[in-house]
Amino acid sequence: MFRKMRRVKNEISPEEAKNLLKNNKRAVLSVNGDNGYPYAIPINFYYDEGEHRIYFHSAKEGHKIDSIKNCDKVCFTTWNDGYRDEGDWAYRVSSCVVFGRAGLVNDPNITEEKVRRLTLKYFPSAEEAEEAVKAGIKGVQLIKIEIEHISGKKVHEK
Repeated sequence: MFRKMRRVKNEISPEEAKNLLKNNKRAVLSVNGDNGYPYAIPINFYYDEGEHRIYFHSAKEGHKIDSIKNCDKVCFTTWNDGYRDEGDWAYRVSSCVVFGRAGLVNDPNITEEKVRRLTLKYFPSAEEAEEAVKAGIKGVQLIKIEIEHISGKKVHEK
């Protein structure tokens, strides 16, 4: 159902792609937006390896939420900062592309648990993360992505 990578020599293993999901902090979520236009938005996220799902938060309404309600198929992309070999000007960058189905999480207990894990990934301390969760949890819509396909590649940008 999903295409195979055209340049197989650049493909990374599924484990390397999952490591990008575990370690990266930023991604772009692409949805089917209004009037047939794609809508891509940068997001923070949390990958739950045990569940093989990606979680992120949103406001309870807006373009992203409307798009997911209208069509749950999404594309999620993340990439690392890369590195340069000594004496080379071009970076070697790895990226991961996920295709899946997005859904709204409506259970308040699951929402709080996953939002707490998400904040712990980004905040400098557990105390600051907990304060943020308590202050904002009522306005949060948690979204999960059920991963259907994952692939990754490493490229030399020259």
